[in-house]
Amino acid sequence: MADQTEQVQKTETPAAPANDHSGKKLIGIIILAVIVLGSAFYYWRSTFTEDTDDAQIDGNLYQVSSRVSGQVIHVDVEEEQFVHQGDPIAEIDPKDLQVALEQAQANLANAQAAYEQAQVNVPITNVQVSTTVQTSTSDVLGSQASVEQAEAQVQVARAKVQSAKAQALRSQLDVQRYTPLVSKDVISKQQFDAAVAQAAADQGTLDAAERDVKAQEDSVRLMRQRLAQSQSQQVQSVKNAPRQVAVQQARAVAAAAAIKEAQAKVDQARLNLSYTKILSPVTGIVSNKSVASGQNLSVGQSLMTIVPLTDLWITANFKETQLKEMKSGQKVDIEVDALGGRKFTGVVDEIGGATGSSLSLFPPENATGNYVKVVQRIPVRINFTNLDKENKDFALRIGMSVVPTVHVKN
Repeated sequence: MADQTEQVQKTETPAAPANDHSGKKLIGIIILAVIVLGSAFYYWRSTFTEDTDDAQIDGNLYQVSSRVSGQVIHVDVEEEQFVHQGDPIAEIDPKDLQVALEQAQANLANAQAAYEQAQVNVPITNVQVSTTVQTSTSDVLGSQASVEQAEAQVQVARAKVQSAKAQALRSQLDVQRYTPLVSKDVISKQQFDAAVAQAAADQGTLDAAERDVKAQEDSVRLMRQRLAQSQSQQVQSVKNAPRQVAVQQARAVAAAAAIKEAQAKVDQARLNLSYTKILSPVTGIVSNKSVASGQNLSVGQSLMTIVPLTDLWITANFKETQLKEMKSGQKVDIEVDALGGRKFTGVVDEIGGATGSSLSLFPPENATGNYVKVVQRIPVRINFTNLDKENKDFALRIGMSVVPTVHVKN
């Protein structure tokens, strides 16, 4: 029995070095595998992706200011308070602006009344000028008839003059014939006196007829003057009629424009009144609050800053050697340091137009000769692609450090 045990021990003793050799071989294989996998991962990472830890969340800081002047009657937010877009922030006393709105509305009512009046006057003016043209035409026709009638009266008067001249001549000849006869008592003194009286009467009739001719000629001249005046008025009426209508129409157009102007002032007054209630422009956090109740504000005075929590993006400063394969539209994996590596998705939007050093306050002057080549960094804008779902808790903040990984190759 002892011999058998001793023989077994002799048989097992040489096997121990073989086990040690197998373990070392396994460890070597594992190390080699790790090295190969690490090299493969490094190759994949350096070939198919680019990342940087020089990146942070950016966004537009909204400076809330007053659009109207007035006294603040109350403030609805506190420093570092979370607000949604459209939430009330503060209110300005609206009384003065309410009075301005009522005054603007009254001016609008006056403008509308003036427009109605101007509109009514257009057809009235049209009728008036048409009547004036017709009246002037009638006056011309009447004046022409009066001239013709006066000229006819002149002809009648002249005919009467001729008749009176013949009668006066005959009476004068009778007196001349009776004069020698009365001296010889051939005819009676009474007959001679009757002849003299008749001659005087006929001479008076002639004088009256001549005066009537002159009066009728004066009447013709007067009628012709009236005709000329009527014709001139007719010409002016015909010429001015469309102008008068156009003037009234222009007044109506001006009244309509005055309505628009008054309406614009009403709209502006209503807008100014609405500006008394200051609302949050975005969803975010109140910062740098500098307004308090009772404070008098002027137009454009800053009240606070709203730090947005929704409209965010990433500014990543990649080395210039990392941009060879980078372009807009490439997918990005984003890890946020402050959230324990919580991941978000994004896409490359634009590659910056200049390096960060070139955009600095004091850019480097390489022309001095003391030049040392330094790898530059260029800002790249990365937009979140699913921020509404991935950031429902509004955990992201402007300025947080992130690590973006850009998939430069599929």
